[in-house]
Amino acid sequence: MKLTMITTALFLSAGSAYASGTHSGGHDEMMSIGAAGKMHAVTRTVSVDMMETDDGNYIFEPGEMTFKAGETVRFKIKNIGEQVHEFVMDEYAKNVEHKALMEKFPEMEHDDPNAVRLEPGESAEIIWTFAKPGKFEFACLIPGHYEAGMHGPLTVKK
Repeated sequence: MKLTMITTALFLSAGSAYASGTHSGGHDEMMSIGAAGKMHAVTRTVSVDMMETDDGNYIFEPGEMTFKAGETVRFKIKNIGEQVHEFVMDEYAKNVEHKALMEKFPEMEHDDPNAVRLEPGESAEIIWTFAKPGKFEFACLIPGHYEAGMHGPLTVKK
């Protein structure tokens, strides 16, 4: 009984620290979509704008992206909107899981090479090497933003 109470207390305290701290999913290693790339290997630069539209939609420009397996891309991401937005690249199922976690802990910070959160007017870069062919997704997982249209297909071809 005492061991169960101690285990429960440790679990709850670890959960609180995780929820209020940063989200780091151990993405320093290879993910199915790829891994952080090196600047010297960049073969293409893609500018990505995050914004809200006059009709209430939240969008990315461009709205869809296609790359080749093995390609290293420099993403120049800018939030030109009036709300905080994030850019996350991953498998669709992983984004669904991450989105559910964000709904529980909306102030969660990220420390992942495949994601960035930006205040209005801020810019950032992600250097990414795509590993293998497949259908993936980029999205803003801040509560309500995905539902307002802030996601798009990311295809990696052979």
